[in-house]
Amino acid sequence: MAERPSVYTIPAHRAFADALVGGLMRGRDQAALARGLVLLPNNRAVRAVTEAFVRASGGGLLLPRLVALGDPELGEAVGAALDVADDPPPPAVATYARRMILARLVEEERARTGTPVSASEAVRLAGDLARTLDQLLVEEVPPARLAELDLAPELTEHWARALATFRIVIDRWPAELAKLGAIDGAERRARLLAALEARWRATPPAGFVCAAGITDTSPAVARLLRCVADMAQGQTVLAGLDLAMPQEEWDALGPHAADSGMRAIETHPQFHLKLMLEQMSIGRDEVVRWRGGGAMVNWGADADPARGRAIANALAPADFTGKWTDLAAADRRLSGVRAAELATPAEEAQTIALALRHALDTPGKTAALVTPDRALARRVAVHCRRWGITVDDSAGRPLAILPPGTLLLALTEAAAQAFAPLALLSLLKHPLANGGVPRLEWLDGVRAMDRSLRGPRPPAGLDGLSPEGRAATFWTWIKPRLEPLARQFSAGPQPLPGLIACVREAAQALCGDVLWSGLAGRAAAEFVADLEAEGGAGPALVDPAELPAMLRTLLDEVAVRPERGKGHPRLAIYGQIEARLQSADLMILSGLNEGTWPGSPPPDPWLAPRIRGALGLIGLEQRIGIAAHDFAQGLGAPEVLVTRARRDAGSPALASRLWLRLQAMAGDRFERDGALEGWSRGLDAAATHEPVERPAPLPAKRPTSISVTEVDRLKADPYSFYARRVLRLSPLDPVDADPTAAWRGTAVHDILEQWWKQDACAPDALRPRAMRMLKEAEVHPLLRALWQPRLREAIDWIAGQVVEMRASDRHVLAAEGRGEIEMAGVTLSGRYDRIDRLPGGIGIVDYKTGKPPSAAAVRAGFSLQLGLLGLIAERGGFADVTGTAAAFEYWSLAKRRDQFGFVDSPCDPEGKRDKIVTADFTRIAAANFSDVAAKWLTGNEPFTAKLVPDYAPYAEYDQLMRRDEWYGRE
Repeated sequence: MAERPSVYTIPAHRAFADALVGGLMRGRDQAALARGLVLLPNNRAVRAVTEAFVRASGGGLLLPRLVALGDPELGEAVGAALDVADDPPPPAVATYARRMILARLVEEERARTGTPVSASEAVRLAGDLARTLDQLLVEEVPPARLAELDLAPELTEHWARALATFRIVIDRWPAELAKLGAIDGAERRARLLAALEARWRATPPAGFVCAAGITDTSPAVARLLRCVADMAQGQTVLAGLDLAMPQEEWDALGPHAADSGMRAIETHPQFHLKLMLEQMSIGRDEVVRWRGGGAMVNWGADADPARGRAIANALAPADFTGKWTDLAAADRRLSGVRAAELATPAEEAQTIALALRHALDTPGKTAALVTPDRALARRVAVHCRRWGITVDDSAGRPLAILPPGTLLLALTEAAAQAFAPLALLSLLKHPLANGGVPRLEWLDGVRAMDRSLRGPRPPAGLDGLSPEGRAATFWTWIKPRLEPLARQFSAGPQPLPGLIACVREAAQALCGDVLWSGLAGRAAAEFVADLEAEGGAGPALVDPAELPAMLRTLLDEVAVRPERGKGHPRLAIYGQIEARLQSADLMILSGLNEGTWPGSPPPDPWLAPRIRGALGLIGLEQRIGIAAHDFAQGLGAPEVLVTRARRDAGSPALASRLWLRLQAMAGDRFERDGALEGWSRGLDAAATHEPVERPAPLPAKRPTSISVTEVDRLKADPYSFYARRVLRLSPLDPVDADPTAAWRGTAVHDILEQWWKQDACAPDALRPRAMRMLKEAEVHPLLRALWQPRLREAIDWIAGQVVEMRASDRHVLAAEGRGEIEMAGVTLSGRYDRIDRLPGGIGIVDYKTGKPPSAAAVRAGFSLQLGLLGLIAERGGFADVTGTAAAFEYWSLAKRRDQFGFVDSPCDPEGKRDKIVTADFTRIAAANFSDVAAKWLTGNEPFTAKLVPDYAPYAEYDQLMRRDEWYGRE
């Protein structure tokens, strides 16, 4: 063993991997180097050090063994290459077996205590439980200590209940492991590390051993690092330990004695390194600065050492930031660090992409983006593609957002919603769905289904869908592929493996083998196979409706990383973990908003902070300190760009505490990259602003017919009439639409039409007919619940009015008829709701589910439909009705004076209350119509958009007419 422990640190301003390799190669020939062993934190670090050896060698080189110790958060295990024990520990329990068993235990215990949870919620809670259990195992805290805690009076009822459940589950968990003959992965890792330490203390390796860049503060790792440091040929190399930090600040970090009344500063970037040194029983004064070569490339990845002093000052503990006012200029200088503050995440992503692209203009220069914001990383990668540059995000993407994962979620969601139109179309439109036919043929069928499913929701289930035409042919072909899944989901709660198997078969029937191809497809296949194999160990019964939520929880945890070597060789995108030990000539540190970098510590739903402290577990806020350390390491590159957006997707965002510290410490020296910000804003900016003029088309051929309901549209908004009748563009109903006012009006008209045709307007037959309509399967449940009381009262009012009519010798003459006349050179057609026989002539009645038009609208020459219908009747346009129109009435089902239903009229026999004289109404309507027809139907008047906006509420064609570009500017 060495006389003193060999512990070193590489400062943040040095390129860690290159400096490490330079030091390892110094004084060693190739044979000695090949006999060595380098322990690294993760596989990404192994790759970085391998590349550093390649850069340093300039040719062939026998590398030492590079082994990833593994980070529990990455799910990596101690490398099998270590070969640490003749009697290896039991295997680690399979990931999904563990998750399902813990979910079952949670569900059983919550049910026993009277607070049951769904199976999907149990799976989610089991994930948090597994992470908390791992922390106990990693920190070597016996779960039995939970029973020794006496904190009940200090806990709320929620925490007390969570702790009780946690204790019981932990007590039952060992028996479950014994049945499997397995142990927890964290425990197995700790045993392997302990066996390795014992072996090396007894018989050190023949070659050198170097443990580099490891930040895991667990006791097992700390003991192994101390063992390495004690070897004659051992070296432990830390990343970014601040040897120049004043002792007073170092002591303030903690951890402190329990009775000191002081709190550890877990959010400081040096805290976890200090904790590691204490676990290793090493003082900071025993750590030596690493001596090794710098970056051996044209663009060195080492920064000015003065930068390191400025960074340390900026990240000083809060109680010591008062020294900023006394710092010399050299100690606050951030030369080489630029900042870009953008308006939105989209602008931030574009700015980063520009910076990456600009770096490629310098031969050999490398650049990397580091951000914990995966959405921002994906945006940057997409922006880079505009220049044909592929940049892979090494942190990977969750399977839940990749095509195979979204297909599985869409399939289960559609089945859980009984194949409601929106969910069904989302499934059928998925890019992987093809049913085994060419994609274009498949999409033709899907489009036909889309058209047929627009409007209110049809009855639930596959049998409730009854498309017509091309859609019917397509549905006949696709329906059998979904029927097994529909039957399975309608069978009620059942074991999970059977559900997953049925989902797998349905997915295969829809997509074929393409679903399981590629990196994401293989990950999806493994996920489904594991869940199907291990699902039986989970909750006994799973409600199929919960399956989408359960799958989303699990798929979000499956990261799919890109294949190595597919992206640009000089550009990279890293997450925080992947960026450790990485270096580049330009480091872009992005997403610097509070809650993103550093992220908010995830809550522990099982153990309250007070309990975690009593057990000796690391605080949840230590993640903030590690994020700050990652930030400090990233600031050590030769060039650094830090970016943030002033708002997130929905609201203003707060600048990260890390950003604010740099800004406050550096002051005017916090350099803004105004040029880059300007490039980003100008890249997609239009050279000139040329708003479109108000459209006013002049078609050569004009319609020769019009209905009475279209006259107002033609007069108030001629362009909308043009789009509908000349261009023949009809708006589509939304898919799975809520019943609109128009739908309710149609439903009422159907009821009243059948009441006339089948019941001869018998008053006692109207309400039963209306109630039968509401009970039909296709009626939306919300409409049935909310509209039924109003409809019943309004229908009763109509029946009462008919009874009163008969007493005054007024009778229903006809209902729901249609007719037309030739007038002003065009055909005027119309459909009436009802026509009554009055002693003095006929009465035109129009049913309204809302409020009728105002008298002001009628006086302005709009809402003349009743007058035009009276005109058609007077001129013999209706085959079964003729006569002089003596009454024009709206029968509204809306509410007035605390009741539903009232009669209104735009006319008065004597013209009272500014209404039109009844006898003049048809004449006024005829004159108005003749003027409209002469201008737009037989004349040459342009179809100007929004000619009379006050009477043009139609919005279907606003986008087509580009309304927002010209409206209000004329």
